[in-house]
Amino acid sequence: MSLRVTFVASARSAPLLAERFEDARPLDQAGWDEVQRVAADLLPLAAAELRYCSPTPRSRATGEGLGYAPLVQLALRDCDMGRWRGLTLGEAMAREPDQVDAWLADPRATPHGGESLLSFISRVGGWLDTRPVDDGGRIVAVAEPSVIRAALVYALKAPPSTYWYIDVRPLSTVTVTGRGGRWNLRFDLSPSQAARP
Repeated sequence: MSLRVTFVASARSAPLLAERFEDARPLDQAGWDEVQRVAADLLPLAAAELRYCSPTPRSRATGEGLGYAPLVQLALRDCDMGRWRGLTLGEAMAREPDQVDAWLADPRATPHGGESLLSFISRVGGWLDTRPVDDGGRIVAVAEPSVIRAALVYALKAPPSTYWYIDVRPLSTVTVTGRGGRWNLRFDLSPSQAARP
């Protein structure tokens, strides 16, 4: 039996340029408004046998707002950014430009004292590979965009540098199908997209 794991990107808690590493802020009003706008389109995903979310406040709130009642999964937490936690990329660059450059260039680097990009991708991939096939074929997971990027890099067996070229927008969805160690990327149209000319 193969699994169908649909990732839903959490709604936003700040404008893109104000995004912070390991952002623990709740949804802002714009994020709540976005959840309400797409709730009808994403509600069918609540029929999944298993429903999970990242432990961040915005992922939990997004999952609840969409009617999923998701279970928190610690393995779906954001990358541990060490002393850069709570900073924007610009703030980290202003404080430690050489260390940020090293981190962006080397997926094994941990200049911030936290988790390397490679370890982060492996952790998220390990979660994906250990989903129980016997409990049903459909899973939905509300997660931070960074977690979804890591899952896609892992599922596609792409080089870690691919992580930097994947754009995951708030409340977007992407599905992988398969089972541990063998995943395929699947694109589906939402009901509202299919109705458009």
